[in-house]
Amino acid sequence: MYQTINPATNELLEDYPVASADDVADAVARSHRAYQGWSSQPLDKRAQSMHAIAEAFRERTEELAMIITEEMGKRIEESRAELSLVVDIFEYYASRGPELLQDEVLNVAGAEAYIRKEPIGPILGIMPWNYPYYQVARLAAPNLLLGNTILLKHASNCPRAAAAIEQIIHSCGVPQDIYINLFAPSFLVPAILTDDRLQGVSLTGSEKAGLAVAELAGRNLKKVVLELGGSDPFIVLDTENLDEVVDIAAAARLSNCGQACNAPKRMIIMADLYEDFIASLTRRIEDYRPGNPSDPETMLAPLSSQAAADEFVTQVYDAVDRGATLHSGGEPVNGAGAFVSPALLTDVKPGMQAYDDEIFGPAVVVFKVRSEDEAVALANDTKFGLGGSVFSSDRERAVRVAKRLEVGMVFINSAGGSQADLPFGGVKRSGIGRELGPLGIEEFMNKKTIRIAN
Repeated sequence: MYQTINPATNELLEDYPVASADDVADAVARSHRAYQGWSSQPLDKRAQSMHAIAEAFRERTEELAMIITEEMGKRIEESRAELSLVVDIFEYYASRGPELLQDEVLNVAGAEAYIRKEPIGPILGIMPWNYPYYQVARLAAPNLLLGNTILLKHASNCPRAAAAIEQIIHSCGVPQDIYINLFAPSFLVPAILTDDRLQGVSLTGSEKAGLAVAELAGRNLKKVVLELGGSDPFIVLDTENLDEVVDIAAAARLSNCGQACNAPKRMIIMADLYEDFIASLTRRIEDYRPGNPSDPETMLAPLSSQAAADEFVTQVYDAVDRGATLHSGGEPVNGAGAFVSPALLTDVKPGMQAYDDEIFGPAVVVFKVRSEDEAVALANDTKFGLGGSVFSSDRERAVRVAKRLEVGMVFINSAGGSQADLPFGGVKRSGIGRELGPLGIEEFMNKKTIRIAN
């Protein structure tokens, strides 16, 4: 079911027709036929379309921001910020992409040789609801510029955003069959993945979804990019301003109501700072009051659905029932909508969902450590490896710890984030591959070696 349900009120706003098996088969065929024409277009013409798409997103920010605020409950200020990042991504690849796609000359013996960077064909994108525009931009901008075509299956609870993205792309010089939005049910995804005409798949979503897609893609020799869950550590070794660090921790963890894969979910604090950190952070998160997400003054939005709110409460109380200490929050908020109060947990141990799994909501888990070695061991004691943060007034100390973390990204003296020119991705069960930056355009690329004998 593709539906728009406002999570602030649980009101059904709109239903959308779902694609049939014939619709999906036709879309794959159209994408394949369109590939040759699009990939043979001059690169500067594709770059012009990316510039135009960036400008269209910029001009329509208010309209598009309200769509996702109503559709998945994002605070309006965060919706606007997401669109600003989308503009940056399309502008980055429009401006830097042609340089990144230049032939790479190789220094080899006995010949002239170079690597030619070419597209590979139709790519399937399976995208989540938590950042409806940004997640699509990470796939669409580099691959449309490169010359690939895209079939996009968005999350079933953000169809308005999905339709708006397609309309914008088509209005900016990209033919209809180059980017096709599919309101396809999940059971039709295997039919796309097993089609010989499809060359790759990019999924952002849960670990379970990633495993299913990777298995099927592997059996059919499709290139895969997976951006899955995270349980990012936020390590505080020392600081000259604890209040500032606490402010960063609260803002980063509660951004998007805690529904971000790279949010700092585990606060790992040195013993001499631990008690003060907990007291200060508890006060901060209790200031986050729920409200209408379309009101700029609102600090805490609803979760994306009532089901998500119910799961969040279950995960918090699984930890409490097993011996964790709940300092604040973790309860449903009375009234309509999928609102919950932010939770702060300590004494969390292996075997609890709050330790082993990702809590996709406004929960902070705080741990006490007494050494760098203990901090690193705890940070790495997870199946995930997306990102992490290290705070210290001693730069060498922070870098030393950062190098030991089993993650794809480390941010020193700042919380994990995203920017157009910075590669994004993780290791272990957080996924495979990289998006954004110079690496993001290489994932679905044929790096063709050409050797000319002397």
